[in-house]
This record gives sequence, C-alpha cells and structure tokens, in this order.
Amino acid sequence: MGFDLVIFDCDGVLVDSEMLSAGVLMAMMTEEGFPLSEEAFRADFLGRSFAAAALRARERFGRPLPEDFESRYRDRLFARLEAELKPMEGVAEVLSELRVPFCLATSSSPRRLALSLRSSGLARFFEGRCFTASEVPKGKPAPDLFLHAAAKMNVAPGRCLVIEDSELGVRAGLAAGMEVWHFAGGCHVRAGYRLPDEVITRRAVPGMAELGQAFRELGLSSSPHSP
Repeated sequence: MGFDLVIFDCDGVLVDSEMLSAGVLMAMMTEEGFPLSEEAFRADFLGRSFAAAALRARERFGRPLPEDFESRYRDRLFARLEAELKPMEGVAEVLSELRVPFCLATSSSPRRLALSLRSSGLARFFEGRCFTASEVPKGKPAPDLFLHAAAKMNVAPGRCLVIEDSELGVRAGLAAGMEVWHFAGGCHVRAGYRLPDEVITRRAVPGMAELGQAFRELGLSSSPHSP
C-alpha cells in the first residue's frame, strides 16, 4: 500500500469546529421558527456547504430560510470561531512529521477556511494547497472536489488517501476512487455522530495520536524522535 498525497478535510478533522457550527445554526434556526435538533443537524447539515444545507432546510420545513439568514449566520459563526476555535489536539505534530505531500479539501467557503486556518494556527501548513467546494460544480458527496484537489496536486486519484469525518466526505472520497480513513477525534463524534452502517472506510482512527502512528506504520511520516 502506498500513497503519494494525503487529502485532509478541514472542519472536524484539522479543527474541532462542528459543535461550534451546530450551536450557532441551531440557535438561529430556532429563533427564526425552524427548530433544529442535534440529530437533525447531523443528518441534514453536517459536512454540507451552506447552499446544500439551505436546500435541506427548505425540504424539511417547507419554506426557505430568510434571504439575509446566511449573512447573519456567517457573521455570528465567524465571531464564535474567532473566539473559540481550536486546532484538533496533536494535529500540528502530525502535519510536521508527514513525509508525503498533503493538502486540504473542504466544503467551507474560502472566507471561513481562511479564518479557521488563521485562528487555529494551521495556515503555515497549507499555503497554496487549499481547495474549496466553490471551485467545483458539485460539492460533497460528489467526487468533484477530491478529484480537483488531486489534479491540482498532480497525483492520480488511486494514489490519494483521504482523511474525513463526515458521511458526505467519506462518500465523496470513495466516489473519487481514493482510499478513505474515518477520523473520529472531533467533539461531534463524541457527542454521538456516527457514519451509517453502509458507509465503510478502510480504517477508523479515534484521534491524532492514532493517525500519526498509522502514518508512521505506512512510512508516510517520520518518527517524532528522528533527527
């Protein structure tokens, strides 16, 4: 088994953001008369772009979100991310030890991604290697974003390893013909998020320490004690 590129999702993998997003969205939707439970958030919104989430809201409630909802949501969310967002514990060490090229591919908007990387201190690892759903016709679970990232990094899809936390991301990676590992170290997983039984990955890793060890076992990373 060998890989020439590791593709990371951002939210729920590199940064522990999903429960922050859930809290803001659920509060705002309740204020607007769209009561949303954590279970509904996980089913209809986790891992989706805002456009896809808004479509799901319309299907679920039978009416659209207010026209200014997205801008108000982003303002409130970004303020919370700026104040509270943390990198996933141990992620900087994992990234520092990687010996193969890596990049990120996310459903987040470019503005949110920039804020997430800046606030978490991870921007230095991904300069020039960030790809968002705004760059492709279809977001996750379509394979477009991962195929786009692989093409930009000049790596064949079959030589890519995807690290994802959400059902949609896992489905996208599998549809792209890539190996996918499920990262289960985010607070939303500890709060009860699970992949559907039919969505199967090659490996599940419970945290960054385990991910780093798996990389070392495959020769993708150097030992933290190497000179």
